[in-house]
Amino acid sequence: MIEVRNLSKAYGETRVLEDINFKVEAGEFVVVLGPSGAGKSTLLRCINRLTPPSSGEVLIDGESYPVGDKHAYRILSQRIAMVFQHHNLVDRLSVIKNVLTGRMAKIPFWACLLQLFPKQDVEAALNAIAQVGLEEKAWNRADNLSGGQQQRVGIARALAQEPDLILADEPVASLDPKTSRQILGYIREVSRKNNIAVLCNLHQIDYAMEFGQRIIGISGGHIVFNGKPEELTPEIVAQIYPGLEDEGIAKLVSRTAEELRRKKAGAPVLKEALC
Repeated sequence: MIEVRNLSKAYGETRVLEDINFKVEAGEFVVVLGPSGAGKSTLLRCINRLTPPSSGEVLIDGESYPVGDKHAYRILSQRIAMVFQHHNLVDRLSVIKNVLTGRMAKIPFWACLLQLFPKQDVEAALNAIAQVGLEEKAWNRADNLSGGQQQRVGIARALAQEPDLILADEPVASLDPKTSRQILGYIREVSRKNNIAVLCNLHQIDYAMEFGQRIIGISGGHIVFNGKPEELTPEIVAQIYPGLEDEGIAKLVSRTAEELRRKKAGAPVLKEALC
């Protein structure tokens, strides 16, 4: 289990995050929903220590990792993997070599330098690639792949790390709707199949409700909602997105929430809920 406890971040006098508290269970797919500037990316960076929080702590299975402790940072970086918005691949390298970078913490430095990867690490990388459906592309250069395929390589790289937590920062921001749903589906399936906690930043309300097992709504650096997708209402969306008054979005939220409730209850989905 991952726990974020009393986490805050300030840049000078500007408070970006204020007293953030939540938990993510192993195998749970949690969406952090909010507009640009709400503090979503800063939250993820504070969790993986790319940005040190001003206060608070992150615990994995009850173990804390103090800010400023280099040994704690190394351990934390092994237990937390990242899926980036722009995938951050090395274009000239093959898919499998990009995925093998997720194993670097487990391989001696000299072996990484010479690209001499042990058999078990190559097998782990191939298994991760298979889980995102790219077995036939394993030896292709990364720059020969489509944008959606490159993001799938990013997911495989994170999976190869064998983490406790995957952080995904707007992983579908630059993708079309069909590809976006495919990518989110892969992340959700990887989470379920491998019992890995996932914290995924999104700003699209429909994707959050469709894929998230739970939604954490952030606005102005504060958590304003923490609940199941079917519990989201137009009123709560207005708290997450202050000033947003859109009748179409309100109908979408109400309709999707009702559809989710009916699915969980085993009732047939109403035709109008699909429109």
